[in-house]
Amino acid sequence: MGRGRQKAKNTKVARELKYFSPDTDLNALEAELSSAKKNDEPDYEDKWADMYQDDQEDEGKSASGQ
Repeated sequence: MGRGRQKAKNTKVARELKYFSPDTDLNALEAELSSAKKNDEPDYEDKWADMYQDDQEDEGKSASGQ
């Protein structure tokens, strides 16, 4: 018993969340997106790339050494 009341509360909360639309500050959003484009850093930089040789180079050396 009591399941109907709990389900009604959950339905009410879900409906409020579904139709809730907070005010959006479009100027702040535009500033945030434009600052992301100005970033001069690459999207991805492998900081360990220079520490290890490639697998292909290792295979070539071991094949010629045999």
